[in-house]
Amino acid sequence: MSPAPHLSPDQREIDPLASLEERITRAAELVSNLRAEKADLQVQLRSALEDRDSYRQELDELRSERKQVRTRIEKLLGQMDLLSTT
Repeated sequence: MSPAPHLSPDQREIDPLASLEERITRAAELVSNLRAEKADLQVQLRSALEDRDSYRQELDELRSERKQVRTRIEKLLGQMDLLSTT
């Protein structure tokens, strides 16, 4: 928004109300832009947290699977040891 277009540059310098109006308008625009950026960041954060939770769940599942495989391999190795000792 342009500063008080009906005033000449000299009048704007003299008119403190026009200067204040311009500064308030810029501040309002800045607040609006910052709020929009904050909303975007919140969306990105929610998405990142959902991804993190998904990765944690997948990691837990893989660890559980690895533990099961290790147990089965240890059991098979034990059976092979029995075969080799007899």
